[in-house]
Amino acid sequence: MNIIYNSENYCVVEYPAQHAYELVDKQTARGTFFQGDVADRFVRSMREAIDEDASIERVDEFLAGFDVLMNVPVVYH
Repeated sequence: MNIIYNSENYCVVEYPAQHAYELVDKQTARGTFFQGDVADRFVRSMREAIDEDASIERVDEFLAGFDVLMNVPVVYH
């Protein structure tokens, strides 16, 4: 597990062994999980967004576009 992005609003975690990424909205305590081809497309799009503008505001704005998919409650244990 590798945290590849962490802001006040979002966290993106990479799971290399599963070829997957988890995206968590910290404000709503909800997240989603991308694996396989979808994970590849997600991380490619995220890198393109960062290449355009690496500011936290821009990356958070990009990640906000996935809010509709973040419907799994985050449970801490």
